[in-house]
Amino acid sequence: MGNLQNRPSFTAEIMNSASPSPAAAFIEAIETRRATVGVVGLGYVGIPLSRSLAQAGFRVTGFDILSERIAQFERNESPIGHISDDDIKAMRAAGFSATTDFAHAAACDAVIICVPTPLDAHRTPDLGFVENTMASLAPHLRAGQLLSLESTTWPGTTQEVLAPVIKAAGLTIGEDFFLVYSPERENPGDKKFETVTIPKIVGGQTAACLAAGSALYGAVIDRIVPVSSTKTAEMVKLVENIHRSVNIGLVNELKIACDGMGLDIFEIIEAAATKPFGFTPYYPGPGVGGHCIPVDPFYLTWKAREYGIDTRFVTLAGDVNAAMPDFVTDKVVRALNERDIAMQGARILALGIAYKPDVEDARESPSIEVIKRLLAWNAKVDYSDPHVPVFPKMRKYSYDLSSIELTPATLASYDAVIMLTAHSVFDTDMIASSARLIIDTRGLWRQDQPNVVRA
Repeated sequence: MGNLQNRPSFTAEIMNSASPSPAAAFIEAIETRRATVGVVGLGYVGIPLSRSLAQAGFRVTGFDILSERIAQFERNESPIGHISDDDIKAMRAAGFSATTDFAHAAACDAVIICVPTPLDAHRTPDLGFVENTMASLAPHLRAGQLLSLESTTWPGTTQEVLAPVIKAAGLTIGEDFFLVYSPERENPGDKKFETVTIPKIVGGQTAACLAAGSALYGAVIDRIVPVSSTKTAEMVKLVENIHRSVNIGLVNELKIACDGMGLDIFEIIEAAATKPFGFTPYYPGPGVGGHCIPVDPFYLTWKAREYGIDTRFVTLAGDVNAAMPDFVTDKVVRALNERDIAMQGARILALGIAYKPDVEDARESPSIEVIKRLLAWNAKVDYSDPHVPVFPKMRKYSYDLSSIELTPATLASYDAVIMLTAHSVFDTDMIASSARLIIDTRGLWRQDQPNVVRA
C-alpha cells in the first residue's frame, strides 16, 4: 500500500524530471514520510482518514472547532462508534495530535478538509463550514503545500471557492501550491470496506496538482482513480449519491403502489433479485437519512439551474423520499383507528432513530421525521435505540428523550411499535411476540401476521 507501486505514470514523470520542482519535493516528502498532514473536521470522515494516515507513517494534526472534541482525543475517547478508544490511543501513540488552533496548519505539508456541507431550509447549499475553514487557513497557507477538499459539494466549488483564497495569499496553483478535490467515500458501519480499501477519486486543478494529490492519497489508499479535473471529481461524488437517491425513491414509490394493491414489495424485490443480470435490489423504508443521500442531489439541482437546466428526475426522487415519513405516519393513524385507538394520547414506541442500522449517526434520519409527525398528532412517543442512548442535539429538533430498554413488558405497554431502523441488536422474535401492534417499515416480519402492518 502506498509507496512507489501505487505511483501513477504522470507522478513518475515529475519525479524523473531533470530539474527539481515544488511538486517533486512534495512527492518526495510524501514517499519518505517526512510530510505532516493536517485533517480539518474530526468526524465520520476525518477520524478514519486520520487513522489511516497515521497507520501509513505520517505525522497527523487534526483540526476541529469543537473544544470538547479535542478533549475527547486527549482522553483517548473516540467520538464515533466504529472507531474504538484503542484506535484513538494508537493514533496518538503514532504522533496524531488534535487542536482548535489553525496556526498549526502552517507546519502541515498537506491539509485535507472534511467538514459538513448541509442544505439550508430552502434546499440551497450551505458552504459556511467550508468558507469558514478557508478563512481560518488563509493566514497559514504557504508555498509547497497541498490543499484537498473532501466535502461533498457542487461541481466547481474547488475552483470557484477555494482557488481564489489561495491566489489571494500570493500563491500560484500548480507551481508552488497544489489544489485537489477527492470526495470522501466513507460508509460507517460497513465491515467489508474501510478507508484504505475504498478506491479514491482524485481530481487536480493542474497536472502537477493531480500528481501531488495522487502521491498523497496513494501513500494511504490501495487504489487511486485519477480524473481530468476537480470539477469532474466533484460531479463523480454527486452521481454516486444521486444514483442511490433515485433508486431508493423508485422503490419507495413502488412500495406505496404495492401497498395500495395489497402486494408485498419486499417479496417482489427478493424475487426480482434472482435475475442474474439487469437488476440491482434496493429496499424501501421510512425515507432516507445521513449526511449524503438526502442532501447531495440538491447540490446538483441548485448548480444546474445556473446553466438553465431543470433536473426533474433528481428532484422527484428527493421529493418522494422526503414524503415517506408522511406515508408511515398515515399508516400508523389508520392502523390505530382500525383498533379503535385515537392517535391523540396513543403510546407509541419508535425502534431506532439512527439513519441506518448499527451506527449512532442520526443526522437527517427519517425516523426523527416520523417522530416529529407523531408528536404533532399529540401522541406520546418514546424511542429505543441502543446506539443513541440520549436524543442528540440537532439544528432542527430538540426532544428531551432517552432510549428505553426493550423488554416483553415494555413492548406490551405501547399501543404501537414502529420499526424504523433495523439494528441487528433488536430481537425481532421478542418484538413480534410481545408488541400489540407493529408498524413495519423495513419488511422484517411477514405482513400476514395479525399484529403486523407494513408501512
